[in-house]
Amino acid sequence: MLSAAHDILSHQKAPSGNGTIPTPPSITPGNVSNTSRYDCNIISTGAVLLADILPTLLIKFSAPFYIHLLPYGLRVIICVLTALGSFLLVAFSAGPAQSFTGVVLASVSSGLGEITFLALTSYFDSAVVSAWSSGTGGAGLLGALSYLGLTQAGLSPQHTLLTMNVIPVIMLASYLLLAPSSQDPRWCWGALPPGPLHSPSSSHQPLLGSAAAHQNKPQSHNISLQEKGQVVKGLLKYLLPLAVVYFAEYFINQGLFELLYFREAPLTHPQQYRWYQMLYQAGVFLSRSSASCVRIRHIWALAVLQCLNMVFLLVAVYFMFLPSIYFVFVLILYEGLLGGASYVNTFHCVSAESQPKHREFAMGVTCVADTLGISLSGALAILVHNYFCRLS
Repeated sequence: MLSAAHDILSHQKAPSGNGTIPTPPSITPGNVSNTSRYDCNIISTGAVLLADILPTLLIKFSAPFYIHLLPYGLRVIICVLTALGSFLLVAFSAGPAQSFTGVVLASVSSGLGEITFLALTSYFDSAVVSAWSSGTGGAGLLGALSYLGLTQAGLSPQHTLLTMNVIPVIMLASYLLLAPSSQDPRWCWGALPPGPLHSPSSSHQPLLGSAAAHQNKPQSHNISLQEKGQVVKGLLKYLLPLAVVYFAEYFINQGLFELLYFREAPLTHPQQYRWYQMLYQAGVFLSRSSASCVRIRHIWALAVLQCLNMVFLLVAVYFMFLPSIYFVFVLILYEGLLGGASYVNTFHCVSAESQPKHREFAMGVTCVADTLGISLSGALAILVHNYFCRLS
């Protein structure tokens, strides 16, 4: 959805061929009669970010305290249905209200899916966290790259979104057919009793079959409210830097990307925006997949570097001194590397330092930090967009 944010707001469609030109939309494009020195939509892409992240934030804040009462299978089905609904609503949108409703449904699917599958990692060996992180990074890259590739190939944004409906179906099939059913409480209602969840059968072996995997299973969901408070307090040294990293990078992505427009580049404005999103996701994927090679415990250092990146690009937007779009491409790839590294290393540290009975709750709480930082960046991105777009 964030890769399509510029198209959602401007309703620009890709013709046959390699370019993208505006066609008469059902709502007025944002850059018509634009007197600003920037090529602006009326609505900032930060608005799409808020619609995409606030429902996720609400789910993540509340879910750790009740989500364990719902079976994993039901959660996955909800994720699939809301994802399908989001693609259909945005693809057939007749106006901004319908588009934003579709983005909200995508947010529900993403937020519930993230907290569900992160909690599920607590039933396996800690190495699964690396696989999870690499998979989420790959999903971001696949989404951005497929949207870029299909629109560049001549598909309209509408047909591209309709094509994406195959992804939720694949996700459901993967969960039902590939995930070892002996390892997760797939259809168990309510809090699970202490002790091993299931005894592995001959036909279903642990995902990373070892004694370590068995030892890492959470022994109980019955954690008191006081214990939960202590767990959250102990995680702050990782949660705060992670929130800062994601605040900085999503302020860049949704506040500055659409303003970093190079008129002399061989790409149109929508195409430039899509390339920015794809390169960011490429950096995220590379760094999230590197956890087995590089471990970083000082997450605050990544937060400082990302903030410096944000300040530099903010100054570059204001003074417009960057010589080439290719220089921005490199900076955005670097931005993604920092973001992905902060994510995977934070979750590794949390998983390694949490007691087995707290691990499922801790993993769920940790994913709130990045969402909080993204939400704050979306609000600020709208204000910054409006300021820059008033400049003549």
